[in-house]
Amino acid sequence: MGIVSFIWASLPVIWEKTVEHTVLVSIAVGLAIIIGVPVGIVITQHKKIANAVLYAASVLITIPSIALFGIMIPLLSPFGYGVGAVPAMIAVLLYSLLPIIRNTYSAINNIDPALREAARGLGMRRTERLRMVEIPIALPVILAGVRVAVVMNIGVMTIATYIGAGGLGDLINAGIAQTDSNQLIAGALAVSILAVTFDYALLLLQKVLTPVGTQG
Repeated sequence: MGIVSFIWASLPVIWEKTVEHTVLVSIAVGLAIIIGVPVGIVITQHKKIANAVLYAASVLITIPSIALFGIMIPLLSPFGYGVGAVPAMIAVLLYSLLPIIRNTYSAINNIDPALREAARGLGMRRTERLRMVEIPIALPVILAGVRVAVVMNIGVMTIATYIGAGGLGDLINAGIAQTDSNQLIAGALAVSILAVTFDYALLLLQKVLTPVGTQG
């Protein structure tokens, strides 16, 4: 059976695995945003803490994905989540923290001091400056970090098939195990298309949120 015929016949399965993959990555990166953005904002006030946090996140991202998934098994087994979606999402969450924290920190840190002074002159408190001035200006750069995290971890999540997380990695793993190039190519194509789709969608959103005066 040709690859085109195989993909056409397997569309329901490929779609199901694509949705499963998207949900896993979306939850993991969503939680990373909830954690990473506030951390990136807070550490702008403490240079030494910022260096330590960014260094720790940099070290974490150097751990091979298969090793990190393996580490999750003994850590979460006592809680009944040694394998499956939970350890996979936690691992991807950890991988997502560096680009999100780093971009948030850089974006807030590099805001023109004159804008902060103008906000102070208007009587804004720290939280008001963050909410009404700094975060809106920093948002495109923060979103660029989210974009990196999403695209990178769409690929990483395929490895999570080895701990029973599901997703498109199941097709790739089955193709390898069964020496079936059709499944392997179908899975790889689906991952690539998903990554490119999210990349362009987030790039478009990033451009929309970029203030007109700062666009190149």
